[in-house]
Amino acid sequence: MLSILSEEAVSGSSSFEVIANALHHHFGSNDYFRVGTALLMLLQQPDLLPDPNQRISVIFLLFEMYRSQPIAKNPFAPLFAHLLTDGSAGYRPMQISQQEKVFLYQLFTSPALTRELLKKTPRQVLSSDVSVTPPMDTSGLQMALQEKHSELSRLSQSGITTIIPDSDPDSTGASGSHQMIEQLICSVNPPSEDAYQPPILRMAPPLHRGEDELVWMNPTDVDYKIEWDQMMCSENSVEVEVRQLMAKAFKGALLLPQQQHLLKELEKDPKLVYHVGLTPAKLPDLVENNPLVAIEVLLKMMQSTQITEYFSVLVNMEMSLHSMEVVNRLTTAVDLPREFIHFYISNCISKCETIKDKYMQSRLVRLVCVFLQSLIRNKSINIQDISIEVKAFCIEFSNIREAASLFRLLRSVESNDGTEPVAPSSISPSSLANTALKSATTAQQLLHPSINTNTLSSSAAVPLNIGAVTATASDTGGPTGGDANKP
Repeated sequence: MLSILSEEAVSGSSSFEVIANALHHHFGSNDYFRVGTALLMLLQQPDLLPDPNQRISVIFLLFEMYRSQPIAKNPFAPLFAHLLTDGSAGYRPMQISQQEKVFLYQLFTSPALTRELLKKTPRQVLSSDVSVTPPMDTSGLQMALQEKHSELSRLSQSGITTIIPDSDPDSTGASGSHQMIEQLICSVNPPSEDAYQPPILRMAPPLHRGEDELVWMNPTDVDYKIEWDQMMCSENSVEVEVRQLMAKAFKGALLLPQQQHLLKELEKDPKLVYHVGLTPAKLPDLVENNPLVAIEVLLKMMQSTQITEYFSVLVNMEMSLHSMEVVNRLTTAVDLPREFIHFYISNCISKCETIKDKYMQSRLVRLVCVFLQSLIRNKSINIQDISIEVKAFCIEFSNIREAASLFRLLRSVESNDGTEPVAPSSISPSSLANTALKSATTAQQLLHPSINTNTLSSSAAVPLNIGAVTATASDTGGPTGGDANKP
């Protein structure tokens, strides 16, 4: 920058265009503001910039760096307004000649003359005749600057430079001036970029003194002892105990006192059932080991959003006496979904039909028949929904006493239209065979519509292929022959 503004460069034949090219060659657009700040500092120090050619070159360079933008967007536009009006808008009084004022005014008001002005040298501009010049109107620029200035904070409007010009400079020569300029501009934290601003004083708010305010007291006795609450953040002892009992209930049968204590605690706090560690995957273990506990837990979880998952697990688990007991008790205590009950009955019947061990099959059939009789007598199911399937089941296993009893119960309930069923002994074995044959015919039509029902007769034994099951009906001695009342 000092080489561009040297007296040899600006006092000779170098035009403003040459000076502008030297600026753009040495500095990029990102450096313009820092360069402009340094130029402004030089312009405010008459002892550092004594030559008028240097002063008018600095004014031109401040304009040239932001020539492509509107004059109001130039960060040094307040300096231009100050120089043209001799005001003191935050700057120290700086006296420039009339030729410099006219040159500056023409730069930002007459773009057409800018190209001609760039061809002149600083010496030519300073020696030009300005005796007859039009008045310089800067009101538009001042209004734009005032509007922009009003957007700044009070603190930003109050800063001043920290560099004060020397009123009695020593004649140290150009080398001394260059050294001083380098210290002001190029040192660490250069003074040219510093500004003096008044500090922001924030008064401490007065202490609030309320009559009823709680006064904090700092203990002065060093022998005080802290009292700890040992139960704070610890688990509820009852909850821990119930959770331990439930963990045992998943693995094996509880003792009678343990079971009674567990049911008692669940009765006291129904919401405790959600914190005992029960999940749908653990329900089958609980049903097999402790069915009474499973019943009470499921009854207390009826309002839970997961009850459907528990029902699904209960329906699909292995058929056993305990699972049937749980389902039977649930049907008498609450209104279970009809689909759940029908699906469970279908699974039980399918299990009986597919088991290979005849002894276990006989036991399971008796168990299912007793279970279905209990559901029918308690009116927990609709007979019409399961009549066909259950009758086919009874016919298939008609040699088992409980199946024959279940069949007679179905016929009794249907004939009495849901009233109290008649005694099973009032129905003869031959009547059961005829009724079984009719029911088998209906079931055969539903499952295999292609079979001609006229071939089904009570005068001879006919094999009935109901699904995957084969049964034989005879009119001599009841279904499959023999006395149906025999064990």
